[in-house]
Amino acid sequence: SWIVVAVLLLIFGFSLVGPVMSKVEEPNYVIEASDANIEIRYYDSMILAEVKVDGDRKEAIRDGFRVIADYIFGNNSSSQKIAMTAPVNTEKADEARSYTVSFVMPRLYTLKTLPLPNNAQVQLVQVPERRVAVKRFSWSNTEQTFLQKEQELLKELQRDGVTIVGPINIARYNPPWTLPFMLRNEVQIPIE
Repeated sequence: SWIVVAVLLLIFGFSLVGPVMSKVEEPNYVIEASDANIEIRYYDSMILAEVKVDGDRKEAIRDGFRVIADYIFGNNSSSQKIAMTAPVNTEKADEARSYTVSFVMPRLYTLKTLPLPNNAQVQLVQVPERRVAVKRFSWSNTEQTFLQKEQELLKELQRDGVTIVGPINIARYNPPWTLPFMLRNEVQIPIE
């Protein structure tokens, strides 16, 4: 029937999201070690466009994404569009109910060549090279899942005697309409 055909076309369309998103630039890193549960990555230095947002993580992602997307879509000193990259990062800030949401800027830019944001909320920050412990997961973007995966990674790092040197980051690689089994999410924690 036509319903079966429509469902199959919808599934096929969503299956293209992975290949399309794989064309988006991601930060450079080298995997130093991995097991079934975590990877230890060494990341090159990168530039982030970030904004601090009050609210729960879901609100922060929505509101922060909108502000930074406005910057890369041309609300900047040269009205220049900047290519979208992945992931969208969300770190817990020091204050309760506050998060820092960021996009990694494309590698072709330096702090001198990036157009300045017109919105003072958006900050451009050079992040030095670093080592990061990463736990990858799919199927869910809920706060409960994020907290569960954070605790699992923290427990594994503590068990292995690894020293944490920065805040926990949730990295989301896919648009909201991605099918659950195709989601790529990561908990990332900077380590010594």
